[in-house]
Amino acid sequence: MLDLIIKNGECYIDKNLQKVDIAIKGGSIHKIGKIDEEANEIYDAQNQTVLPGCIDTQTHFREPGSTDTEDLHSGSRAAIVGGITAVFEMPNTNPPTSNKKEFQRKLDLAKNRMYCNYAFYFGATADNANELADLKNLEGCCGIKLFAGSSTGNLLVANEKDIETVFQNASKVVSVHSEDEEILIRNKKLIENGNVHSHPVWRSEECAISSTRRIVRIAERFKKRAHILHVTTKQEVDFLSQHKGDITFEITPQHLTIFAPDCYDKLGTYAQMNPPIRDKSHYDRLWYAVKNNMNDTIGSDHAPHLKINKNKEYPNSPSGMPGVQTLMPAMLNHINEGRLSLAQLINLVCENPIKIFGIQKKGFIKEGYDADFTIVDMNKTIKIENKKIESKCAWSPFDGFEFKGTPVATIIAGNIKMKDGEIIGEPDGTPLKFN
Repeated sequence: MLDLIIKNGECYIDKNLQKVDIAIKGGSIHKIGKIDEEANEIYDAQNQTVLPGCIDTQTHFREPGSTDTEDLHSGSRAAIVGGITAVFEMPNTNPPTSNKKEFQRKLDLAKNRMYCNYAFYFGATADNANELADLKNLEGCCGIKLFAGSSTGNLLVANEKDIETVFQNASKVVSVHSEDEEILIRNKKLIENGNVHSHPVWRSEECAISSTRRIVRIAERFKKRAHILHVTTKQEVDFLSQHKGDITFEITPQHLTIFAPDCYDKLGTYAQMNPPIRDKSHYDRLWYAVKNNMNDTIGSDHAPHLKINKNKEYPNSPSGMPGVQTLMPAMLNHINEGRLSLAQLINLVCENPIKIFGIQKKGFIKEGYDADFTIVDMNKTIKIENKKIESKCAWSPFDGFEFKGTPVATIIAGNIKMKDGEIIGEPDGTPLKFN
């Protein structure tokens, strides 16, 4: 007997929506088409769109170290409520995930505590080159994370020689927080106490493009793959579009949904993140990149902080905002408003992550692939409210926003883990497997 049949949905298969049934057995997609067999469970997807399981390739779940703000369990709850079936989680924890012992500890902490599937980044430091050279077969490792500019945590690799060593020894994709530390230090005099509007002045466009040029130069010299995270400037969009291939880049939903100065007027330090939300000329260029298929991924950069800390006077307020729960509603709303197509979004949150990072048996609705699905109602309008945020931080920069289009079910390994906003069953996510 089959475990589950998804019936009556418009299924995203081979770049088209097809009205077919999907049969699931033993955690895999068993058959696609007209299904007449019996199943333990039927999911009726009438008037809904069945997508491959969507992946958020940048999240900070703060464990170990800051579990008052978030942990692997609470972060994974936020993920599945937002229709996310798998996450890549970042290493700037306390202690950082920058050696094999801490990496194994992260896997142990995740076991039977995370609802979604998961992979972890291995943090680059100035002196762990030997470990970086030996990550090919490390279970659950999606890549190497390099902080070229200081942000949350203490994983900074700012010196050019050290950055070269990281790339030279990298055995996986190097994903980069790309800000130039020298410029950050030099610009500190531009910080205005109590004025969060000075955040993008301090962490300037020059700071971003200077670092990104250097990262690309080094990666190309050593013939290694670099993935530039949370790109925020028009200069980077134009530069990176000339360096495709082994160089890929991400844009976040928040940089596509809000812009300065309005966001700082309305949200204050709740709009503060690194690299910062910038003015509309950058916002427009980021949209140009999305529309013209220049960027490769959309990641939320889910980076929660408690309100008690966010309410501190700038610059004592920490940078970062939650986003794993709102990535899909925000982007589905953009589809409904005509800014991008469903095919483009699936490219960014399913197909490209598979290609770039080499994830096995995910990202497509195909027989034999894992039975992970994000089921959405493109016509349902939801209001984002802080009280409905699953993250421990209990707020969203989109509080009060209405988004048309939202995930209504999250299915992982053939098990319905979220339906109509309710979490179902136990946390039994597993590490992603890589080629």
